[in-house]
Amino acid sequence: MWVWVATLGLTSVFLLVDVVVIARRPHVPSMAECARHLAFFVGAAVVFGIGVWIWGGSQYGAEFFAGWLTEYSLSIDNLFVFLIIMAKFGVPEKYQQAALMVGIVIALILRGLFIAVGAALINQFAWVFYIFGAFLIYTAVKLAKEAMADDDDEEFEENAFLRWVEKRFPATQSWDHGTKLFALENGKKLITPMFVVILALGTTDLLFALDSIPAIYGLTKEPFLVLTANIFALMGLRQLYFLIGGLLKRLVYLGLGLSVLLAFIGVKLILHALHENTLPFINGGHGVHGAPEIPIGVSLGAIVLILGVTTIASLAKSRRDPQAQLSYDDIHTGSHEHDHGGNSPTS
Repeated sequence: MWVWVATLGLTSVFLLVDVVVIARRPHVPSMAECARHLAFFVGAAVVFGIGVWIWGGSQYGAEFFAGWLTEYSLSIDNLFVFLIIMAKFGVPEKYQQAALMVGIVIALILRGLFIAVGAALINQFAWVFYIFGAFLIYTAVKLAKEAMADDDDEEFEENAFLRWVEKRFPATQSWDHGTKLFALENGKKLITPMFVVILALGTTDLLFALDSIPAIYGLTKEPFLVLTANIFALMGLRQLYFLIGGLLKRLVYLGLGLSVLLAFIGVKLILHALHENTLPFINGGHGVHGAPEIPIGVSLGAIVLILGVTTIASLAKSRRDPQAQLSYDDIHTGSHEHDHGGNSPTS
């Protein structure tokens, strides 16, 4: 219990410091600032994983590293959608850090709820692993098709909840109110563009969690490791956004790589479900012990191999193909335009 309290306490302190600093001084972070903070969070994750390995054993240590790498790779893929959201809503660069920070806090809270629900389900119903595995394989196929479609004109589509909020509540179109969520104009209380952007980021990450939470439960059944892997993956996301920005577009095979990764974990989940089987129409309700189990060491090696090959192949492709390279400024054209005033974020 004290480990849970200490971990959540330290996480809360880091987040509180970040929120206070950003709220008091909205700014565009320098590359050096992003690199320092990102190195700190990555280093902290590695040290934490080594600690788990030493005090919890190699099994739990490998599970943490496999989960953290998987969550981190999925988060990197999510960053490109965040770039599109920022451009669509014309968020001035100096306010993007605040929007991301609040979005990440919301994501941590929502993922915490997802993790708790997932833990309760797998403890109560072993057959849930079949559903998780099938869903990940379906997602992998869908992701592979999208990656092979090579659609460069990707746009952010507002979800139903976001559209309802924009229609239900009067909003101001101006970014003059900065990071405030509400503003008074002509005696009326209005929601600001920042409010809409934070909702967009939070609800989008909630949808991403539908993939990532089943994926990490395919690597570890320990809720503590699931939670900490998600925390460390998300805490460096803001710095990573500003550090590599539009260069994410150079990872041209990221979608394919992640589809292979999700398919691998999906198969692992189904094989595990067969071992723990209680469904009466499969082997008479008994476990299928002839099905191979994939050890966590093999899983960790496969994850490192898939991500490594994906990165090397992507960078090699982007060097050969000039059109595969996209600058940070190109992605943020919409944001730059709105730094000096622009259109409505809800248009």
